[in-house]
Parts: sequence; structure tokens; C-alpha cells
Amino acid sequence: MRRVLGLVTSLLAIGLVPAVPASAAPAPNQIFPTDLPLPAGFQPEGIAIGAWPTAYLGSRADGRIFQIDLRTGMGHVLSDGPGTPSLGIKVDTAHGRLFVAGGTGGNARVIDMRTGAVLASYQFRTQDTFVNDVVLTSQAVWFTDSAQAVLYKLPLGLHGELPAPNQVVHLPLSGDLQVVPGATNLNGIVTTPDGSALLAGQSNTGKLFRIDPATGVATEVDLAGESLPNNDGQLREGTLLYVVQNRSNQVAKLQLTRDGSKARVLERRTDSGFDVPATVAEFGTRFYLTNARFTTPPTPTTPYNAVAIDRF
Repeated sequence: MRRVLGLVTSLLAIGLVPAVPASAAPAPNQIFPTDLPLPAGFQPEGIAIGAWPTAYLGSRADGRIFQIDLRTGMGHVLSDGPGTPSLGIKVDTAHGRLFVAGGTGGNARVIDMRTGAVLASYQFRTQDTFVNDVVLTSQAVWFTDSAQAVLYKLPLGLHGELPAPNQVVHLPLSGDLQVVPGATNLNGIVTTPDGSALLAGQSNTGKLFRIDPATGVATEVDLAGESLPNNDGQLREGTLLYVVQNRSNQVAKLQLTRDGSKARVLERRTDSGFDVPATVAEFGTRFYLTNARFTTPPTPTTPYNAVAIDRF
């Protein structure tokens, strides 16, 4: 049984549990393409894949959501953007919706994954903000802000009902985390294997933090002397954590303790198809990554793609 990207595996009192159950994901056929072209000028960042061979990618240029059939590599625009970025994306298969981090827009959107309609929008901040990534649990949706020492929480109802705007929680962060103004701070986010806390990477320092969702206290994860420079999107499977290191053009594989307080780098993998990958999703026997091409000056005609590599 394969787990949907970003969904967790444990059941604890604080509610950090999977938003949807595990689903059977057949291994991709060998004829599945490994190069997935995107519209020129798209500037991809986030990618998410649900229980079916369909990927959803966000544009940091204008916020469009592009949908791709992994079996054919063909795709189309599912949802027009608001003119501000779409960054981290997660699929809520049980309720047929996407949660999208809004970058410099300081917001989050909830999109119908069938029609592309915007079901809800939440404005977190209007200045000095970069809402970057997102993780779903059964009781809440959490967003990082790379410019602020805060997490944003959308509490969900008993049956997944979306909150009213006045129910959004701003959780100030304290402890070991030191936010550097003007830098990309907290970025990718997942839950710990035991479901007791959240794990978020700090791109500018290469550090990983364990965050108490009740208090906001951030404790630096012991990486046994290693560092994760340029850390971006994250994917956790059991006690294995995969961290995309964008400008390093590699993905790190780590072994976590159950509570997420310690981690050990097992290996790092690169690929000839990488061109500053940003985020990762999985389906069957493959990982899928967006090539953000951060080091390439963007133009309306700049080509972009996502690539598939074998799981490791």
C-alpha cells in the first residue's frame, strides 16, 4: 500500500493523522513518460499527486494550476491563477480538493480538483509574507511562511468542513528557530512519524526543526553533524524523509526517529534531468519533481518541465 504524498500514518490525540486513508497505487508502467512538459513561462514550484496517476502543479508566475496525466504526460490548465503565486500543493482525495500555498500573496486557496473552482480563500498576511508549503492532517491544514516565524492553521471540521476566515490560527514560533529577514526561512513541512509534531526545513540555514503544534516551540533536529542546504519540498514515508535540495540539484534521504527529534542522512541522489528541482511527489515506483529553474532568468517563452526518477 502506497501513501498519498504528505499524508501521515499515525493516530494521536492532537489530531496529526492522515487526512485520507492509504490507497493502492499501481506501479507506473514502463511506458509512463519521465519528462512532463509544462507550458512555456509556467515557472513551476509545487507538485502533488493523489490516489490516481494525476499530478497537480502550481505556477509561481501567475498561480495557475496545471493538471497532468502521468500515463501520457498530457495536461491542461485546471484552474486560472489569481496573478500571485501557487507554491506548495497538497491533495485531499477524500474531499476532492487541493490546498495551495499562495507565496507573496500571503494567502491559501482551496480548489476543487475536478472543476478547478476556488472553494475558499484565506488571507493570512498582506505584507512581508511568503506562504510556501502545506501539510494536511485529519483535523487541520498547516502552512509555512518563509518570511515570518509563524505557522498558519486551518482547523477542519469533523467531516473535513472548511473553517470560516475568523477561525484561522496564527501560531507564533519560538525556541531554536531564528528567522533571517530577506531570506527563505521555513519551507517544506511534514509531520513526524509518530504524529506528535511537525517537521519544517529552513532553506537558508540547512536546518530542520521539530515544531510543537500546541505551543509553537521549534527545536532543531539533530542531523548528526549533517546539513540540508537549499532544502525545499519534503516527502515523508514512515520513518524515511526525502528532502529536495533545490540549488544543490539533489534529493536527500534521511532516517528519522519516531518523534522526529533526530535524523540521519542515508544518501543523496541527483539526476541528469534535474534543473533546480523544488518539490517532490510520489506515485508507484517513481518520484516526480518540478524543475523550478531558479537560476534561469524567467521569460514568457522559457521552457519548464517536471521529471520522474526511480524511488530510492
